[in-house]
Amino acid sequence: MTGLENNDILVIGGGIGGLTMALSLHRRGIPCRVFETASDFQTLGVGINMMPHAIRVLSTLGLEENLKRFGVEAKEFAYFNRHGQEIFTEPCGQFAGYKYPHFSIHRADLHRVLYEAAVDRLGPNAVCLGHTCIGVEQDATGVTARFDDVPEQRGRIALAYDGFHSAVRRQFYPDEGAPQFGGINMWRGVTRRKPFLTGASVTRVGTIKIGKMVVYAIRNFDDGTQLINWNTEQPRHDQKLNDWATPGRIEDFIEPFAGWTFEWLDIPQLIADADFILEYPMVDRDPVNRWVFGRVALAGDAAHPMYPRGGNGGAQAILDAECLACLLTEEADPLAALLMFEAKRLKTVNKIVLTNRDQPPDYIIETVENLTGGAPFDQIEDVIDPAELAAISDRYKDIALYSKEAASGR
Repeated sequence: MTGLENNDILVIGGGIGGLTMALSLHRRGIPCRVFETASDFQTLGVGINMMPHAIRVLSTLGLEENLKRFGVEAKEFAYFNRHGQEIFTEPCGQFAGYKYPHFSIHRADLHRVLYEAAVDRLGPNAVCLGHTCIGVEQDATGVTARFDDVPEQRGRIALAYDGFHSAVRRQFYPDEGAPQFGGINMWRGVTRRKPFLTGASVTRVGTIKIGKMVVYAIRNFDDGTQLINWNTEQPRHDQKLNDWATPGRIEDFIEPFAGWTFEWLDIPQLIADADFILEYPMVDRDPVNRWVFGRVALAGDAAHPMYPRGGNGGAQAILDAECLACLLTEEADPLAALLMFEAKRLKTVNKIVLTNRDQPPDYIIETVENLTGGAPFDQIEDVIDPAELAAISDRYKDIALYSKEAASGR
């Protein structure tokens, strides 16, 4: 047995949540180490939206300026029907009066900011790459994490941020089986091009039934172009669950978008010019009623894997980290702190998991689609009161914890 003192906390997983966890513990003077499966961090990937509730936490860790340097500060949410007609637009982040901004950013850039901060502050030996956790054991004095091909490590408690396919979760839920596949596939890509709309618009177009696109900028370049993230979700009820992040083919999903050449964006061209395309299954898991098992706590995707909608996967992992760090600081007994974390977060986040299945942010578009039968409209006011659309948006913000009040930390 090597490495850790018994008073160290083991953070299993070095993704967005795990690194935020380590930085949050370090800020409060609590020793920890991070153990990550990857031997290096790949730059391939796509975008993520970091809402003000997540940025509040990252800002307290002193990371806001770096995020601003790499990402795009979003100005608005914009919703369009399949004909390219504007349904509803509202400001977001600080443009909507929030205390903190909303950043759209490449996942690799976000991870780079977190990783470099962790190595700088905790030291180069505190983030251990190439450590694949295969299980944990515990006794009255501590917990031991076992790894594939590297020595086990001993600590006071273990916080499992080892992701959607968590080995630690599988240890406590051995009969859970495969992820829940609802028959929806997602294709994602990034394309370098000139800005569209405001140059900082998080844009949703269409619905899953007939074709849905989410498009937003995630990186600015000196020549005035941007890296644009886009993704589509389409039903594939006749297909089995595919592998995660496999190379995608345009011909498998382009058909609904063939005529989507709008004044404000040529979507077929956006897709055709992509640097790469990845295919993902739209999967989650049914919520569970327990995250804490003695000295071990599940957190992030290991605790509450959800559909990647509304930026909530990463955001809720970040909020888990803040909650855990605060409770571990305030409570003398770490086991009591873990149970308080579960009591405070479990029901709230499980509700987000279920909401993301049935009423995601683009439910606004689906509502109008149902009212119009998919036909164009002259004025949105003839279809629905815009106040009703604003109410739909506000309900999702309340559930996902990024209403203005919640995002301010109150």
